[in-house]
Amino acid sequence: MNEPTTIPQSAAGGTHIEAEGFSVFYRAHEAVRQVGIRVARGLVTAIIGPSGCGKSTFLRAINRMNDLIPGCRIAGALRFDGEDVYGDKVDASELRRRIGMVFQKPNPFPKSIYDNVAYGPRLHGRLAKGDLDDIVESSLRDAALWDEVKDRLDKNALGLSGGQAQRLCLARALAVKPEVLLMDEPTSALDPKATARIEELALQLKGRYTIAIVTHNMQQAARISDMTAFFYEGELVEFADTKTLFTRPSQARTEDYITGRFG
Repeated sequence: MNEPTTIPQSAAGGTHIEAEGFSVFYRAHEAVRQVGIRVARGLVTAIIGPSGCGKSTFLRAINRMNDLIPGCRIAGALRFDGEDVYGDKVDASELRRRIGMVFQKPNPFPKSIYDNVAYGPRLHGRLAKGDLDDIVESSLRDAALWDEVKDRLDKNALGLSGGQAQRLCLARALAVKPEVLLMDEPTSALDPKATARIEELALQLKGRYTIAIVTHNMQQAARISDMTAFFYEGELVEFADTKTLFTRPSQARTEDYITGRFG
């Protein structure tokens, strides 16, 4: 079993998410194997590794998105703010409000731009129109989209470009005031300019949010993350601050991957 990696105290605001001997199974297949990791509050943690290594499965386990997959089960412990994510008393809907998610492909709802951002706040509580307007504007500003859409909030969100749509999905996640943002390869379908905007946003939002991002792009991980975890065949091979992992990896498999020998 991989023991949780100690986070340098100078870089951490405390542990926000912790896995201990944590596994995810799709029926008989163990997709994530006995992972031990501590994700620090307020930092950007990148999760890298080849396709099919368990990166996205682990990320989706954090806010229980895997619950929606038939035959999926877990073993071991996964804690958020010290509480068992899979405990009997945990409300999965409330958990997903506190731990938001942005997916690989932008997935705006076939509604207006305004209604996309307002969807979550409406779902989670009754709000006056003025309060909802403020939330929509502040969320779009945080996603660096307000200036581009403020005059067409009533237009269908499906008319946005790919990069705009992904930033709308980020605004939609931020609108319910989460504590954690999970980003599952959020730029893989975007052009370089749109990718740069998402990366800039991650850097601006860190500190206010804990961010965990799955990425195939090792340059992206090096640019925006504080900590990096390398997964291979379902196992957490190495977890360290990003500079150390990319310049002085302690495991041969990590070095082989980041130097392009496989993957």
